[in-house]
Amino acid sequence: MVTAIPGDFHILEIGCKKLGIVTAYNLAKRIVINAGYGTEIEWQASLDFDLITEADFLREHAWVVLSTGMHERIIRRYFGVISACFCGWQSARIIVEQEGNCRNLALSYFNNHRKIDGIIETAGIIASFGFSSYKEEIRRNPLQALQSLPFVGPVTRYHLAKNIGLPFAKPDRHLVRLATSVGYSDIQQFCKDISECVDDSIPVVDIVLWRFANITDEYVSIFSDTAFQEKNQCTNLCKRSSFI
Repeated sequence: MVTAIPGDFHILEIGCKKLGIVTAYNLAKRIVINAGYGTEIEWQASLDFDLITEADFLREHAWVVLSTGMHERIIRRYFGVISACFCGWQSARIIVEQEGNCRNLALSYFNNHRKIDGIIETAGIIASFGFSSYKEEIRRNPLQALQSLPFVGPVTRYHLAKNIGLPFAKPDRHLVRLATSVGYSDIQQFCKDISECVDDSIPVVDIVLWRFANITDEYVSIFSDTAFQEKNQCTNLCKRSSFI
């Protein structure tokens, strides 16, 4: 039997840790799909920044702005009618031209002046720059460009980025808790490591874990217990193998 040197054992530990996290992720994904959210995963997986249109961008910006500090179910309930208030997000120019009507109609359903004005201000920015030019600016400096928009902050810029097909995860409290429970302090690295081990993009990993956290209050213990159990089994198996 060959004795493993410390460096080999460290590599083994890293590999077993990732195996544990991937096992926990796959369990979370099965729970999410079984709960009826498979189409949500498919939607996220279908997003491609290169294919994002002006209407797509206006719609996703509005969704992120309205969602800030509010439960998703509430926004989903009103988003269809608010979209109609903004001419179905046809173009930034149309929203600017119909600014007064859009504002008054939207406020009659969603009485938050700052958020509604933020949506209108963003339409003005896109109309001024031209969407093609602004899209190229996002491509060059995604997080900086997105945070420059009204009502988009240091956290919500990640939300908007993933919703337009860019490879980012939103560092919300649910993902922070999950990542911390398995030894990560960086949400992006956490989701990236999972993404590299499974056939899912970083935004898909994000939405699976976020939805999982909203399905069960025990999401942290289920995830971390599964990850550590699989890691320990892997480590013990490798220790007993003829290779170490």
